Amino acid sequence: MTPFERSRGSWTFPFPGLSLARSPPDDRPTFWTRALGETPEVYGERLREQDDATWRAIDPTRSKLGAALCKGLRELPVPPRGRVLYLGGATGTTASHVADLVGRRGGVYVVEKSPRPFQRLLDVARRWPNLFPILGDAREPRTYLSWVPPVDALYLDISQPEQAEIATDHARLFLRSGGGLVLALKVPSLRKGGGRGPLSPAEEASRSLSRSFDLGPSVSLEPFHRGHFVITGHYRGTGREA
Repeated sequence: MTPFERSRGSWTFPFPGLSLARSPPDDRPTFWTRALGETPEVYGERLREQDDATWRAIDPTRSKLGAALCKGLRELPVPPRGRVLYLGGATGTTASHVADLVGRRGGVYVVEKSPRPFQRLLDVARRWPNLFPILGDAREPRTYLSWVPPVDALYLDISQPEQAEIATDHARLFLRSGGGLVLALKVPSLRKGGGRGPLSPAEEASRSLSRSFDLGPSVSLEPFHRGHFVITGHYRGTGREA
């Protein structure tokens, strides 16, 4: 059984339960999320009507998630109807697609620290009923601890040297036991912190994460995003259940 087992016409649906579709050709596929919010588009993405619904193309040059899917991401640990804590939401490009994925019964809590992109994120949130923006700093998670319930997945797209440590800290505070991790690892930002010993900065980050997460293979985002990888996994800790 392949992850592209279910199909409708020329479209396939790689992850059961998620509103994510894949359209041909196979050597250059396009991935689409079923729009939960009000169209027109959020960032100029292509739209398509299919099965009485509007689907939004994920631009791999604008979205790390879109790039990872195009590069063969085999696991997306974001459950249907789940809650996601999204760090580094910027203007809401990928966050709106994640909100599509979890659906109306799910929720995406989006943390962004810069006021200017946060204003655009607010505009997106007015159209996506399950997207909840938070003006905050991912290095200080306790400042928004009371605003975010236990979540089923973490999504990180932040430019900090301590990306792995931030992921682990948020897992302890917010993530349910066995919850998913999607980390868009920015190697140039890791290098700002300096590497130590024989391991590269990316290898050090993976080793740090592996203490708390069961990790899958990392996916390089070249040529869409230079020096970036996506790492997925599941949390082994006791988690936050209430």
